[in-house]
Amino acid sequence: MNNPQLACARLRRTSCSRAYDIAFPLVSVIIPAYNAEVFIEKTLKSVLSQTYKNIEVIVIDDGSEDQTVDLVRKIMQQDQRVILLQQVNSGVAAARNLGIEKAKGEFIAPIDADDLWYAENLEKQMQSLLNSDSSVGLTYAWSLDIDENDFPSGEFRSSTLEGNVYTILLLHYFLANASSTVIRRSVLEKVGYYNENLRIQNAQGCEDWELYLRIAERYKFRVVPEFLIGYRKVSNSMSSDGETMAKSLIEIWKSVFCKYPKIPKTIYRLSLSSFYMYLARQNYYQKSSEKTLVWLYRALKVDCVTPFLRLGLYKMLIKSCYFISIKKLSQVKNLEQFFFKTSKPRRRTKDKSSKSIAKIGFKSWLEKILHQIVLLLFSSPNHWKESEKSDLYLKLLEK
Repeated sequence: MNNPQLACARLRRTSCSRAYDIAFPLVSVIIPAYNAEVFIEKTLKSVLSQTYKNIEVIVIDDGSEDQTVDLVRKIMQQDQRVILLQQVNSGVAAARNLGIEKAKGEFIAPIDADDLWYAENLEKQMQSLLNSDSSVGLTYAWSLDIDENDFPSGEFRSSTLEGNVYTILLLHYFLANASSTVIRRSVLEKVGYYNENLRIQNAQGCEDWELYLRIAERYKFRVVPEFLIGYRKVSNSMSSDGETMAKSLIEIWKSVFCKYPKIPKTIYRLSLSSFYMYLARQNYYQKSSEKTLVWLYRALKVDCVTPFLRLGLYKMLIKSCYFISIKKLSQVKNLEQFFFKTSKPRRRTKDKSSKSIAKIGFKSWLEKILHQIVLLLFSSPNHWKESEKSDLYLKLLEK
């Protein structure tokens, strides 16, 4: 005979479980990993330490040749929320897509295998998403650049843009990285997953940007204005492969021109110029003066106006030229360590924090103004459609 008290207890547990799932939907964390033994443990620790607990953590090993798999399996024994998938080396997009296909969560949260989440990242982003209607496709939070030792390098991303952001996202990748978002699973089912064709074209690097553009065409974005992500910058990361990433952006623009043949050419030039300035900055902080000048030249070649409005142009140009001259003359050694930023801690001045806050506020204010100007100048994607292909699109196809 059935025990009535036991049946009631089971019913209560089932009801509580359903209520928990409604209040705290399952989030599937997607971590592609290739030869990630150096940082994978730190990344997993940061994910498993989230204050939002209803998660599954899917690590997709993309044919690693180091100890990545062994380290993940060790952590799996300590936390059953970690799941390991393996595939032959197929690229980051294919790895992420495999994880999404196997995911059970209503929400998808990607993070690279060397980045960090601070403890409240998922909790605050999920709160933002759950308080939004279905027109919001994703949320994102602010990120700090960190070095090999997890120390902030001084660079950060603190955009406050939200709502309909497609046009400004074409101009500038304000999300900055693939580890800063939480996406509705239903959105990915409609717009598609990560683009695996970029790897086939030897154009990896902008897969996340390309996906977010497709999402921005149909959905709104929301921002959590807090620093919740540590975005690691190391010399051997994909973000340091400038030529491949530049090619990746060109391929993205080919598809944009195909879809919107009437899109203003100015948007294309501003987008490339902004991205080339970004690549120049990455090489500058990696102390590669020659490459810094190459990307500055390419930025000015496609857009001879807006780069001059950035103070960073003059700083990078003057110091890069100076160090190249010093190297050729061989008169002074190791001056780069003095002028360039390093990971060594420096003494904090009393006004350091206030200056940082002022910088964040100014950048946010300026970004909002530029967003409104862009919308006024270039209208919306609905006005860019036309049957004929643009001349610029045809030129891109010839490259």
